[in-house]
Amino acid sequence: MPVVADGKKEEEYGLNAKLASSKIEAKHVGKVYKGKRSVITAMEDCSMEVLDNEFVCIVGPSGCGKSTLLRMLAGLDFPTSGQITVSDRPVTGPGADRGMVFQTYTLFPWKTVEENIAFGFQYNKNHIPKDKQPEIVEKYLKLIGLEEFRKAYPKELSGGMKQRVAIARSLANSPEVLLMDEPFGALDSQTKASMQLLLRSIWQKEKPTVAFVTHDIEEAVFLATKIYVMSARPGHIKEVVDVFLPYDRTLDLKDTQEFIQLRRYVSSLLDQTQLTDG
Repeated sequence: MPVVADGKKEEEYGLNAKLASSKIEAKHVGKVYKGKRSVITAMEDCSMEVLDNEFVCIVGPSGCGKSTLLRMLAGLDFPTSGQITVSDRPVTGPGADRGMVFQTYTLFPWKTVEENIAFGFQYNKNHIPKDKQPEIVEKYLKLIGLEEFRKAYPKELSGGMKQRVAIARSLANSPEVLLMDEPFGALDSQTKASMQLLLRSIWQKEKPTVAFVTHDIEEAVFLATKIYVMSARPGHIKEVVDVFLPYDRTLDLKDTQEFIQLRRYVSSLLDQTQLTDG
């Protein structure tokens, strides 16, 4: 087993790069918005590669194209130039192989928690048998700790609960890739911390490939195995930072010198980006 710079084995960080295959590839992606009076180049020559089962966070200054990139990965928007592939297949639109969780609470208000989780089954091309669906819903109710709220409607849930349901709904279809656009941005600090722990736990159990957009550097360092730092507009990947922190993480990790140094380093990259590109 290869070792990393500090002498620890890669397996201690949950890394197995030599055996991992590429799951997401963005090659020289550009995005131009054309208005009646102006042309805005939002992204330019943006390239990234995410390996199977990696948890990557994407950070960058406001307006750099983080969310635009995620939407293109989801097939909700399309590049003006370059190409995006998932599992070596060009992204031509939304698909069951990718689940998306937004910052806003996108639950159906007229459906219960369990009905929201089950909603995506009808659009799954793999056609999950109806007799198997209740078992899958039950699995994710337990995973997010909301068994007692199965019959509740979104208006009866807190913000953190709503996002738990949104995550469960995305995972219930067993997507290869989970895309998350600042899903905890509207939560208070205590709820956000508990959601970070839950998400790391779910990722370790379910093993999807995760691409997570956030403006919170501490959140990125805590969650990720790798951080992509984007430049100011026109956005491109300025630097890739490997996160060599323990695989099993608790909130105490945020107080360690190792964590603080990494957080400061990523923050300094963003500061340099805003000074040189802003």
